[in-house]
Amino acid sequence: MSVSRIFDISRRSLSVYQQAMNVTSHNVANASNPDYTRQRVVLSTDQQGINQGVEWGLGVKIDQVERVRNEYLDNEIRLNNYKYSANDKKSALLNQVEQVFNEPSELGISTMMNSFFNSWSELSVTPNSPQLRENVVYNAKRLSESIKGVNDNLNTLKSDILSEMNSKVEMLNTYIKEVNEINVQISSQGANSNLTNDMLDKRDAILEDISTLANINVTTDPENAAILSVGGVYAADAGGYVQFEVKEVGGKLSLVTQNGESNVTLVGGELAALAETYSTHIPSYMESLDNVTTTLAEKVNEIHRSGYTMDDPPDAGMDFFTGYSGGELIINQAILDDSNKIAISSDGSSGNGDMALEIAALADAKILNNATLNENYSMMISRMGNEKSQSDLIAESTQLIKTNLENQRSSVSGVSIDEEMTNIIKYQRSYDASARLIKVADQMMQTILSLV
Repeated sequence: MSVSRIFDISRRSLSVYQQAMNVTSHNVANASNPDYTRQRVVLSTDQQGINQGVEWGLGVKIDQVERVRNEYLDNEIRLNNYKYSANDKKSALLNQVEQVFNEPSELGISTMMNSFFNSWSELSVTPNSPQLRENVVYNAKRLSESIKGVNDNLNTLKSDILSEMNSKVEMLNTYIKEVNEINVQISSQGANSNLTNDMLDKRDAILEDISTLANINVTTDPENAAILSVGGVYAADAGGYVQFEVKEVGGKLSLVTQNGESNVTLVGGELAALAETYSTHIPSYMESLDNVTTTLAEKVNEIHRSGYTMDDPPDAGMDFFTGYSGGELIINQAILDDSNKIAISSDGSSGNGDMALEIAALADAKILNNATLNENYSMMISRMGNEKSQSDLIAESTQLIKTNLENQRSSVSGVSIDEEMTNIIKYQRSYDASARLIKVADQMMQTILSLV
């Protein structure tokens, strides 16, 4: 081996171990960066040269700087991300719905309904009492206001959900565009570029953010570009991307491509929770409340129409409620103006309160779904609580799984300062050895020159 070859091998060796120390320093500098993936220098023997039939080693080279990443863990974390996000978000939304109903409380519909029927029971004892008649009107107004307040607040919540979903979709579109841009950069950089590794970290972080919004699937092409689909619909790769928007049809929200050609199947992520709460849960609760209120109004009117007022002469055939529209239980204006219009006499005599007693008995009558009105209402509140508890339970279990997976990934991909310091020492000593080899080669060269 010629002295010049020793110089050449030493020069390459110095460069290799300097780059290796740079990579290690890069790891140490990003030890606290949660999105960073530890990089590892893979060394290999440089290609051998053949001179006069003899193989000569050419030293060491950096074969690649690889990211220490487990693709299986990444996929599992994204899967649990959208499961956790969906149930955590649904739980938060159902908690808001529970606050709207405010049950159990003195201001809840259940209490108002009981007070309404109790006021009829009290009136049946003293039918001519102006105070007790006004008390019936007062409790009817409180019940009506309570029902309208719940319906108004649920509609406001739906409006807020729609606004939030549009905002989340804008965020999703931004992320998708960024994935495409990073894909283009990665494809143009080459597989062994350190810059590519850092861009892969950035892309992985974005993909995890997307997985909190919706259920996604990610694969990679031969050039390491991510092929992303959202809810079974193509979203991005290195060649392009699509954008999404919210669509409302028949009171139901869905996610579609902006050209309207594809519907996304949302089964996870915050977008799924928002769409399901808006489209299914809130309408279901409102329908149950509507059924209770409509039945109450119909049954009260049915009895009230057969009674007589305290007018002179007594009048009959009057409805107590004139309708239930737009979430509002409307009380007959004539009764609001004059409580003597309350018709509770069965024979027209002023001291008769038979109809009031019948109306009061509606509180315990199984007149809807073979249950009382309050039982129907309570079953709806119970269903709401059970759905929230189920979301809490799933969110808790998936959070535990997600945490375990993240800990596993951290043990694989995270930076260990002790390990990196060991590598620094190892590469530093190799660098020093290469430098000493140059000194030896220089001494050999000086000896040869002194012989001339």
